[in-house]
Amino acid sequence: MAESQDPRVAVYFDFDNIVMSWYDRVHGRQAYSRDRQRIAEDPTEPEIAERLARATVDVGAIVDFAASFGALMLTRAYADWSSPVNAEYRSQLVARAVDLVQLFPAAAYAKNGADIRLAVDTVEDLYLMPDITHVVIVAGDSDYVPLAQRCRRLGRYVLALGVAGSTAKSLAAACDEFESYENLPGVVLGQDDAAPGQDDAPRRGRSRRRRAAQRPAGQASTPVVVGAHTAGTAGPEVTAGASSADSSARSAAAAASSPGEVEEVEEGAEDPRDAASDLLERALQFTGRGDSEWLHSSAVKSHMRRMDPSFSEKALGFRSFSEFLQANEEIAEVEEKGHERLVRARD
Repeated sequence: MAESQDPRVAVYFDFDNIVMSWYDRVHGRQAYSRDRQRIAEDPTEPEIAERLARATVDVGAIVDFAASFGALMLTRAYADWSSPVNAEYRSQLVARAVDLVQLFPAAAYAKNGADIRLAVDTVEDLYLMPDITHVVIVAGDSDYVPLAQRCRRLGRYVLALGVAGSTAKSLAAACDEFESYENLPGVVLGQDDAAPGQDDAPRRGRSRRRRAAQRPAGQASTPVVVGAHTAGTAGPEVTAGASSADSSARSAAAAASSPGEVEEVEEGAEDPRDAASDLLERALQFTGRGDSEWLHSSAVKSHMRRMDPSFSEKALGFRSFSEFLQANEEIAEVEEKGHERLVRARD
């Protein structure tokens, strides 16, 4: 395998697998099989829609987890995207630069359709892109054991991400590392008020509540210039990473065109500083998995840029990343050691 200075990651979603597994985890064993017919006939039926909403998969949490290992070189999701259940996720996935691979069901349930296509593409990608260092398989099916073994023989670090109780032990054993989906930062089991497209709400809640509590009564969040967000395809709203990307870009453009002039945030629009603070909180949760809680500030910033390439502290009005950290002291604790600046998540 070719030498690569920085880790480079390829991510492959068996999307039906993760959606069905999480549905069963939220509603009980074999719940998706029992509800399959009703879901296929009318997913907007109130009871079914509520059950689907409670079992919404947090796509952003998965992509952020993969990005914590290195730069994302390719991210693919395999499913029948004409299915109404999967179509609800299209805008989220596209916003996170996930390539959607269409699988047309050849039989009633397209048995092994995603498994075979995903495995073939993965092996081909590893030969065509020898600089890929990490492979993340988002699925829990034992059918992926040979794929994991082959990737490891080709010298790649293999991670599997699946739902506890629905992931084969043989798949976890075949990988270098296994992570349970429900252990990802911000994932909440069966959150009653969740809705399709609001997958990042639990992750954003803690830092936002902290900042709101610290603001003087009646003080609004920092005013900035933002425009209304429109999604490119039908479906739920995009995740926090995409929102912060759009907002940061608009804020920077406004600052360049009208220096010193600031307008109020449009009603319902997300404050770019709030989005950046949420990004910092998620980055600290993912990068702090090692033995040491303290991280170099440069490593934290690099991970934030991998999660959201549009992040720029200067576009938010900060002269340096250190100043940005100081403004988010309720999230990040900073310690100076000589010429080193270390950061860790505040308890």
